[in-house]
Amino acid sequence: MDLVLLNGRVMTDRGLVEGLAVRLKGDRIAAVGAAETLLGGARTRDLGGALLLPGFIDTQVNGGGGVLFNDQPSVEGIAAIAAAHRRFGTTGLLPTLISDDLSVVAEAVEATDAAIAAGIPGVLGLHIEGPFLNAKRKGIHDAGKFRRLDQDAFDLVTALNSGRTLVTLAPEATTPDVIARLVQAGVVVAAGHTNAHYGTVRHALEAGMTGFTHLFNAMSPLTSREPGVVGAALEDQTAWAGIIVDGRHVDPVVLKLALRCRPLERFMLVTDAMPCVGTALQSFELQGKTITVKNGACVDEHGTLAGSALDMAAAVRNAVQMLGLSLQEASRLASRNPAEFLGLDHERGRIAPGYLADLVLADDDLGVLDTWIAGVDSAAADSALRPGARRGGRA
Repeated sequence: MDLVLLNGRVMTDRGLVEGLAVRLKGDRIAAVGAAETLLGGARTRDLGGALLLPGFIDTQVNGGGGVLFNDQPSVEGIAAIAAAHRRFGTTGLLPTLISDDLSVVAEAVEATDAAIAAGIPGVLGLHIEGPFLNAKRKGIHDAGKFRRLDQDAFDLVTALNSGRTLVTLAPEATTPDVIARLVQAGVVVAAGHTNAHYGTVRHALEAGMTGFTHLFNAMSPLTSREPGVVGAALEDQTAWAGIIVDGRHVDPVVLKLALRCRPLERFMLVTDAMPCVGTALQSFELQGKTITVKNGACVDEHGTLAGSALDMAAAVRNAVQMLGLSLQEASRLASRNPAEFLGLDHERGRIAPGYLADLVLADDDLGVLDTWIAGVDSAAADSALRPGARRGGRA
């Protein structure tokens, strides 16, 4: 039976609208309109005046729920990460593998295909962040894993059978021809952990690169005589730039300036989340290093940032409070923009008829009250995963 969501404040393309009802039919949004026109033959749920937002889409999720994807590149690992982030409004994500051996990349590809086939809620594909990076901008990545993007690596990163593949690479570590081949194979390419000159980035963009991974972090800066990766990103008006809005990766003033340089529609919120999200963990292991969670930041013994403790609900809240965006603008950065970046905007990122019923119910402080993924709410999803319930198999 269809479900009609009543008495919520619905985020539409024109902003929050009170008095709208949203009718769900199966995994889709059937209609959005006045309640009295949508009720026939449907169950109802009163949202009590809460916010109803498009589900958040996070393209950079290293871990969550105590799981690091590199350590558990399996269906179970992906399911645990996705479940942890769902609690914070993420209804679609890319489990993200940081630089590792190609054998681990192969496991991640296989696990992602298996997770999608098993119907693990919210899995949209895979983000392979390295190992085709520049050691001069390695951040927390293990430079010992870095390598050229040769034919064996190319075949591997284009091997996902379902969902979207995002590859973060240093443009100077490959060639425009290889980038063009990746794009032709259906891979979304982003620049990150790169010390490239401006001209190298421009050539990569012309070859089909469409993203910048965690803008400002681990990339050559804008200087007076060399614009670097940051300068190329700020000048460009078409590629999407991921930003980590936690007040620690980038000063909010710097992000405010960036937002003035290029269209808001070409930014997206990312978490770069680590295993601590959704847990009380104060430390975890990352490729032999102990990472400590201090004041909301994840750092190694030298103070190097190692991903984040950020969740998407907090990222949206911070975008409003730290960057001065409206809720409508911040919501777009967490939903429609990443959907467009991944080429999924025909069915995700909006509350509109025909779109997948991926929704977030939140209070005024953006505390998440419930989520729907493909029309299934959190309670039903939890029930399906209780002991004895059928669950996706292993990769």
